[in-house]
Amino acid sequence: MCIDYTKLNKATKKDHFPLPFIDEMLERLANHSFFCFLDAYSGYHQIPIRPDDQSKTTFTCPYGTYAYCRMSFGLCNALASFQRCMISIFSDMIENIMEVFSWMIFLFMEKLLMIV
Repeated sequence: MCIDYTKLNKATKKDHFPLPFIDEMLERLANHSFFCFLDAYSGYHQIPIRPDDQSKTTFTCPYGTYAYCRMSFGLCNALASFQRCMISIFSDMIENIMEVFSWMIFLFMEKLLMIV
């Protein structure tokens, strides 16, 4: 299903929360030997939309009229909201053992630790 949020995005106050610079992030990753890449796509859909704003995401299909109660792709502030959420959750680990870019999480370390 494809929902056009063009009118809603035009009326929305833009959140200019900055994404990390990809070149700086890749430089930090390049200095390490071991990596793990996690896809946090499903986490993207866990961010709640305020109840007052849910009606703004209403759409109609052959099965009825629905409104999103969780973040949806296509909303202009969705990526900024998700990035802010990830940074607040992982603030003590970012740039030390991990990087977050959009819905991708990159874990890195210098040497592999064996836990017995």
